[in-house]
Amino acid sequence: MKNEWLFPKNIDEAQTAQIEMAQKILQEDLFFQPITHIAGVDISNTPFDPAQMIFASIVVLSYPFLEIVEIATSFAKQEFPYIPGLLGFREVPILVETYRKLSIQPDLIMVDGHGLSHPRGLGVASHLGVILDLPTIGVAKSILVGKPAGLLSEEQGGVVPLSWKGRDLGVLFRSKKRSSPLIVSSGHKISLKSAVDWVSRCLRGYKLPEPTRQAHLAANICRKNYQNQK
Repeated sequence: MKNEWLFPKNIDEAQTAQIEMAQKILQEDLFFQPITHIAGVDISNTPFDPAQMIFASIVVLSYPFLEIVEIATSFAKQEFPYIPGLLGFREVPILVETYRKLSIQPDLIMVDGHGLSHPRGLGVASHLGVILDLPTIGVAKSILVGKPAGLLSEEQGGVVPLSWKGRDLGVLFRSKKRSSPLIVSSGHKISLKSAVDWVSRCLRGYKLPEPTRQAHLAANICRKNYQNQK
């Protein structure tokens, strides 16, 4: 792993690093089965925070019961600027630090962010997957690049490809009836079909799959606890 894959000196170096890492991505199922532990990953921060603090969480759940078995959190001052398309360089370093705190290694990681559905094919989920060399799935809430290739059913389970420049980057997935869709994409070491399947398996009545829902809650608690101690 090159140092600039986590800590680039400037924007040009960051974009070059993304292109290099994108070439390492494997879009096939290379995870061990049976799956016994699935992790969710999320980041929380406060917009316009002058201190530029960032708060990370990784929540490990048992599968198939989806019960929390471990939570790890970290926080730090963020040095890399907020630039759409380069969020991996803000988020992945602290996520790697948080991952190293875990005593249980997950078989699969769901990331609140994009995988291949990114202009250079390297959203946060793919970035993290390549660095950790683990299977990851991108579960984002809004489109970063591309357009839906058709109409999406309002019913739960509806799927339509997300296309850009003649190729499918992921899918829009209706995880809950009449709620806005998730953008699901392969991160690393998993096919798109399996990524959608695993997100579907982890739904428990909410829009977000349980791993990233719990990670979202944990990251917010970490941020609030830090703010309350100031």
